[in-house]
Amino acid sequence: METDEFTTKEQVVDNVPKRIKSLHFGLLSPPDVIAQSVVNVADRNLYDLAMTQGGPRTITKQGPLDSRLGTSAKNGQCGTCGQGLKECNGHFGHVKLALPCFHYGYLKKIIEIMNCICKDCSKVLLPEKDKRNYLKSLRRPGLDGLRKDVIIKKISGECRKVKKCPHCEAFNGPVRKVAGHPIKMFHNKYAIYTNSNAKNKVKPPDMQAFERTFEEAIKVDKEIDRHMKRVADDLTPLRVLNILKKVPNADVELLGMDPHSGGRPEYMIWTHIPAPPVAIRPSVAQETASTEDDITNKLGDIVQVSTLMSATLRAGQPLAKVMDMWEFLQVQIAMYIDGNLPGLGRDSAYGKAMRGFCQRLKGKQGRFRGNLSGKRVDFSGRTVISPDPNLSIEEVAVPSRVAVNMTYPERVTKHNYEKLKACVRRGDKVHPGANYIIKGRDNRKLHLKLVGQKGDLKKVADQLEIGDVVERHLEDGDIVLFNRQPSLHKLSILSHRAKIRPWRTFRLNECVCNPYNADFDGDEMNLHVPQTEEARTEATELMGVKNNLATPKNGSPIIAAIQDFITGAYLISQKDRFFSRRHFTHVVGFMYNGMQAKDPYTGKEYPIVIPPPAIWKPQTLWTGKQIWNLLIKPHPDYPVNVNLEARMKSFAPPSRPGEIPDMVDTDSYLVIRNSETMCGGYDKATIGDGKKDSLFYVILRDFGADYAAAAMTRLAKLSARWLGEQGFSIGISDVYPSDKLTKRKLALVDAAYKKCDEIIHKYKTGKLERSAGCDEEQTMEIMLSGILSKVRQECGDACFAELSKYNAPMTMAKCGSKGSNINVSQMVAVVGQQIIGGKRVLEGFQDRTLPHFFKASPDPLAKGFVFDSFFTGLTPTEFIFHAMSGREGLVDTAVKTAETGYMSRRLMKSLEDLSAQYDQTVRNSSGGIVQMKFGDDGLDPVDMEGNAKPVNMERTWSHAIESTWNNSEECMTKEDIETCTHTVLNKERAKLGRFTDDGMALDYKDDRPMSTDQLEYSRQFLDDVTNFIFQKANKMIKSQQRMSASDAVFRITRSALERFLHLCVHKFEKSKVEAGHAVGAVGAQSIGEPGTQMTLKTFHFAGVAGMSITQGVPRIKEIINASKIISTPVITCHLDSPYEDMAARFAKALMEKTYLGDIVDYIEDVWHANGCYINMRVNWQQIENLGLRIGMGHLLDAIERTKGYKTLGVSARNSGMNHIRVSVNAPEKERPKRSTSTAKARNVDSDGSELMFVHIHNLKRKLPQVVVKGYPDAHRAIIKKDDKKDHNGKEPISVFVEGYGLKQCMTTDGVDGYRTKTNNVMECRDVLGIEAARKTIINEIDAVMGSMDIDPRHMQLLADVMTYKGEVLGITRFGLAKMRDSVLQLASFEKTPDHLFEAAAKMKKDDIEGVSECIIMGQSMSVGTGAMKVVRPLNLEGTENVTSTTSFKGEVKRATATRKERLRQRRTALMPEMTNGHATVAAAAG
Repeated sequence: METDEFTTKEQVVDNVPKRIKSLHFGLLSPPDVIAQSVVNVADRNLYDLAMTQGGPRTITKQGPLDSRLGTSAKNGQCGTCGQGLKECNGHFGHVKLALPCFHYGYLKKIIEIMNCICKDCSKVLLPEKDKRNYLKSLRRPGLDGLRKDVIIKKISGECRKVKKCPHCEAFNGPVRKVAGHPIKMFHNKYAIYTNSNAKNKVKPPDMQAFERTFEEAIKVDKEIDRHMKRVADDLTPLRVLNILKKVPNADVELLGMDPHSGGRPEYMIWTHIPAPPVAIRPSVAQETASTEDDITNKLGDIVQVSTLMSATLRAGQPLAKVMDMWEFLQVQIAMYIDGNLPGLGRDSAYGKAMRGFCQRLKGKQGRFRGNLSGKRVDFSGRTVISPDPNLSIEEVAVPSRVAVNMTYPERVTKHNYEKLKACVRRGDKVHPGANYIIKGRDNRKLHLKLVGQKGDLKKVADQLEIGDVVERHLEDGDIVLFNRQPSLHKLSILSHRAKIRPWRTFRLNECVCNPYNADFDGDEMNLHVPQTEEARTEATELMGVKNNLATPKNGSPIIAAIQDFITGAYLISQKDRFFSRRHFTHVVGFMYNGMQAKDPYTGKEYPIVIPPPAIWKPQTLWTGKQIWNLLIKPHPDYPVNVNLEARMKSFAPPSRPGEIPDMVDTDSYLVIRNSETMCGGYDKATIGDGKKDSLFYVILRDFGADYAAAAMTRLAKLSARWLGEQGFSIGISDVYPSDKLTKRKLALVDAAYKKCDEIIHKYKTGKLERSAGCDEEQTMEIMLSGILSKVRQECGDACFAELSKYNAPMTMAKCGSKGSNINVSQMVAVVGQQIIGGKRVLEGFQDRTLPHFFKASPDPLAKGFVFDSFFTGLTPTEFIFHAMSGREGLVDTAVKTAETGYMSRRLMKSLEDLSAQYDQTVRNSSGGIVQMKFGDDGLDPVDMEGNAKPVNMERTWSHAIESTWNNSEECMTKEDIETCTHTVLNKERAKLGRFTDDGMALDYKDDRPMSTDQLEYSRQFLDDVTNFIFQKANKMIKSQQRMSASDAVFRITRSALERFLHLCVHKFEKSKVEAGHAVGAVGAQSIGEPGTQMTLKTFHFAGVAGMSITQGVPRIKEIINASKIISTPVITCHLDSPYEDMAARFAKALMEKTYLGDIVDYIEDVWHANGCYINMRVNWQQIENLGLRIGMGHLLDAIERTKGYKTLGVSARNSGMNHIRVSVNAPEKERPKRSTSTAKARNVDSDGSELMFVHIHNLKRKLPQVVVKGYPDAHRAIIKKDDKKDHNGKEPISVFVEGYGLKQCMTTDGVDGYRTKTNNVMECRDVLGIEAARKTIINEIDAVMGSMDIDPRHMQLLADVMTYKGEVLGITRFGLAKMRDSVLQLASFEKTPDHLFEAAAKMKKDDIEGVSECIIMGQSMSVGTGAMKVVRPLNLEGTENVTSTTSFKGEVKRATATRKERLRQRRTALMPEMTNGHATVAAAAG
């Protein structure tokens, strides 16, 4: 049968290839193993030895390399199908074992099954009634794998409790693995007797009979008798096989297997081993010999041992020898499956560790992760990258030597015929040429390299036909994908247009460095060439640089001006920068080609219109700001009208009262009106990345990505050329401190030293006041660190005051292009205090940091203060301190990379298949709903213009007013504004009606909780817009009242209002998340990528030293692992009376553990003639101070109820008001026994006094630890006063409790339970439920990553994924297994072999739905562009599609009945004389 070969490069294929819908896993039965086998491997030899010396070796027949198993040599031939290595994958063989053996992969499952069934009658150890109930629940239709697992776990647990079989009354005990042995198991049959502690236990008769069988052996070896208590039943594979064969089919279902489709438990024991094809275990040929694969060698060992065993059994050798060999064979077979068995040491008797099948599958280099989830690809190149500001931001320069190797298959049409013909003529060496031609007629492939060697290129070019495919070289304008590892987010691979250039590096515009996180210190990047038109289109539309200017993390711009471009922009836009006409046009020429500006959207060319000069007399001069005007808008008709007000990096509010920010002296407030720069300059805050009020971002949002990209390209050209012409460099003179600065520095450092000396003196004399929660030494350290860190800041400020405005490092620090104030001050003034692990340098030697200092010296220089600057050079001691803190940074980075990498991978695996659907829900690939609407409002974070809001109202308002300004248009009244607003927005509100669940219409403004639905956010948005407009209208009225005749300035026109409303509604609609969008993957990247910039350290609460909270990567790990025990659990308790100190003290006293030692003055032991007691005095004043409300009775009760005191016979009573007496009465039964033993040992009077002495002293030591008040898991409570004042103008007080016990803290008197929260997710789930846990996850991730500026929607999605199943699932392999029941997804994550063995034993089925599975199977996934199916309208107008009532089954039945009737009639017609014999006899008898 002929089939057309399916090539991936076709654009439309009519014979669609078959698609694998699902994978079933199962067990191979011995008949299956033999049926699929082509040869019985029975000989261990691989090769027959050559008869002649040096002659060719032949492969042994029936050996592990038999030619019928396929071939591994390039020119070899398969003995079964006669094909070569390319066509034949090989065939399986089998090895017949002398005795059955365990399959190591199923060992756990076998032990589990053996624990569930009776070892005598092979039935499941459950009464018949229970078995039926469980079978009923297991056979429920629509039962998914996860719920089935729960039922089977329950059955297993029930069976383990049964000690006597309900069917045959046989004894059953636990089946366990022999400790320290890889695969030996035993059955402790009489555990019910041996484990019992009852005095009247009786040996069962079975057990007595069992023990009698050892009598003969005991006579020979007396040692056996000693070990009789530990005798157990040995379970050999043969015995297990026979037990499992007898298990009834109904019981097999209870074990979690499916007997109807070949899932019998005895198949887990191997009697025949499959021998894999040779192709997967190739021989590597060397000069003289060949090296074989581990698996081939192990297969040989198995064959050899099995053959020996057969011979031993036939010869009737002693049983011990057979058992030894059998054990050895079992271990060999286990190693064949898993080469790293436990118990295989260096000197193991079973041989050394090897690469078994498990090792081939698991790990990063294994089959799943190395060859299925990720593959090496063709059409890719890699080389070093370098910058080129002359390229557009969406171009990449590709070296011509790469371009001649990378090809794109272009089909010949009449439009490109001449071009491709010329390419073919040039051949494969000259660019732009071609490497191959695939003829359209017969799919022949011509290698132009070979054609070129013959010199037939012209002939082949002339024979080119329309319909052929030419694999031509890469040319200018081709779409390529550019990528840099590590690919932390989707912007690490973008689509560019190729630009073929000479030399050997990939070049890109520096603006695009940010998304790749690339620099030019030797980084390499990868280039891929998409091979179909469809792939190119998708690459441009979804991955194009222009379409990814904003990051999906929060919608802020990520591709923007960087480094030199910012410096250039800053210097050009200084207010004292002036140009003559000649110079001005010259500079404008830098950024345009030939003084023509092309509209990137329409392609229209505009001439550049030079604006009138800013200064006319005494000579005409243009400003640098006018260059920027031309950069944004080169021609009056160019459709970019930017309106923006933004603060520059160095902006400080005006010092004079009542002044507007535009008038600030430093010119650091940027105002642009209709693309005219009014004031201010350009720096990192206004054209850099990460700010939503930057120029390029405004162009992107208001006019589209094309215009933003064009403006960026212009800036790149302008800055690079302008800086090249002006010069901008750094020299030693830039960091030379003046004498004045040196003196100032000395004065500052001396003053700091004096302060330090004072503090040290106070500490030594004991006069230092302690900070809250710290001892004296900690207080001193905190104060010294603060003073010394402040010195660097002060020296830096002094240094900045001294430096010239032309100082290059300062210019860069000021405009934000590189470096900071501290870098400059460290070079010029002072390097400052070195901090390691949040403290000053610690002592490395005995009581000192280095031997150069005095012991225990706390002065600054001895503890890591670096007085010198980098300019003056560091002394050796300073240098080592500086190197120490530098090393800490390096180690931290290295550790963090590994931690965050693993965290990102786990997040990605858990969230990868979530996508937004057409019904606005977020679902996983199995259709399970995770969110009813993405982020509760269905908006995409990448389109957020404000802070997580879709519209920046203030800027949109000013843009609407400026861009529609017309002096002739009249101003609207307040009533007009309200009418107009309601008219427009009520149309939108009409689409957002409220309905009950059964479709009844509700009032629009019905705000009861039961009326809440998924459209609340849209309604809220419309209300926000309305309120905003009304506020503006009220402000306008007030201004007009205050300043008469100002209606020309403060006014709102109809066109402005309509424009504003239109923009708001339009932007809101535009920012809705698209169906098919992979929200999960983007969310995982948005949380994982910033993780690489987080620190690994903890930080202390401000003002509460010692109360540290885990932060950074470790905290994120705790949250997403759903850890029950976290490192720093804190419960925040709000108080009912939050301003009263006393209330906080009372609450603290109730919650915090108070020990007896805290409230007694002394504890003494008192001895008298008749005995002894312990006496202690209670300090009632201290109890009152602590706020404890307890009496004497409470204290006595606390002592007597303490754990362990009852057995000692401790009793407590009060003596007067202030004293407690505790006496010990040791229990009676203990006394005589103990006293006699001591009397014997020491020959003293045995009155028990010595024992009493020990008891009393033990008790005296333990009594201070008795807890008299507080919660058991609350370690301590700290009262914290807020730094900020609340709405009442007071500072609220709250209590932080370290430890667990949310429930008790919430119900404590004086604590506001409604506002009490914990940072432990799991405790929150147990106390307050799953919704509270979800909110806690969101709050906690936000608290840790708050500075990272991640959109809250991503965090909500992560919290929803962790909680949507109704319990908190960690993002770990255990949580993942509960989220989706997909074998391939779990196998491609972690513990690959375990998941595959489990899937086979449970007969699992994997419907290939998720992302991981689709990638492994080479199918398109159901997210993104794969989410939609093409729907074709059938145009059946007016006709109803009536479904037929005839069923196929009924038709067949009717047809067969008619046929039978016809045959019967024929028979009776043909044979009338033949009668029924029985009838004749009956008639005769009658």
